[in-house]
Amino acid sequence: MTGLPVLCGSRVRLRGLRRADTRAVLRVFADPETSRFLEADLSDPVRAREMVRRRLDHQGPEGTGHWVIEFDGTVVGLAHLRPSSELPTEGAEIGWFLDRAHGGRGLATEATALLLEHGLGTLGLPAVWALVHEDNLASRKLAERLGFQDVGGGRHYGGPHRVYVVSARPATGVHHIELWVPDLERARASFGWLLGALSWWEYQRWSAGTSWRSGGCYLVVEQSPALSAEIHDRCRPGLNHLALHVPSQRRLDELVAQAAGHGWRPLFAERYPHAGGPDHYAAYLENQDGYEVELVATGN
Repeated sequence: MTGLPVLCGSRVRLRGLRRADTRAVLRVFADPETSRFLEADLSDPVRAREMVRRRLDHQGPEGTGHWVIEFDGTVVGLAHLRPSSELPTEGAEIGWFLDRAHGGRGLATEATALLLEHGLGTLGLPAVWALVHEDNLASRKLAERLGFQDVGGGRHYGGPHRVYVVSARPATGVHHIELWVPDLERARASFGWLLGALSWWEYQRWSAGTSWRSGGCYLVVEQSPALSAEIHDRCRPGLNHLALHVPSQRRLDELVAQAAGHGWRPLFAERYPHAGGPDHYAAYLENQDGYEVELVATGN
């Protein structure tokens, strides 16, 4: 298992499961909630040790197997990418577990996205599948954030599960958008809040920039040393604004109410929410550095 590639994100690191990780994995599963949606209660150390042994004994295609999730040098979870024993399909099945003590930070999303990128990008898999228990709402939302499509349901692993899939993406469409900004910390604050609220997740962070990802596309903000000016003017030739989906009109109203506290001011406020026309429910916001974002409600 140690022959698996190390996958590094901005905060988490995935590496192949080792026998020496057994105690750390048992600690992750000591909370019964971690295995709540599994057939076996892995808070039982005997069952958990057997589970680790099976994963260590995994023999599958090169580049697939089982990884531990590390955060600040500590094992906080477990993930896998392997042929499915439940679905007679091409590709591989993905799964993830995170210590509840580290929940709510987007670490599971980041780890799963790294593994998904490895499967589709590096291994060239035709599809990656996820089986998520009907009642595991947190994992279902995570899968949907990463672009998985719900294609049905059935009884798997002893219980009712939804079947999710991401197919290999054709090399078309938007890969990423990069904005050069005059003040990186202001951009991180305003764009970080807005994109996070729309379920984008932080993808990369380095001294001069940050990126956030949604599905197969990501947005970069960078304070480049090659900047030739200190002011962004959206009325000059070049980028005028970004337009982003918001899942509902209600959610859009909530974001507009909160925006001022995160570095955004409304544009065309007197005509909200129909500044773009009577059938277009949207908001137009501008941050301190003059970048405009249009938020478009895609549902009621």
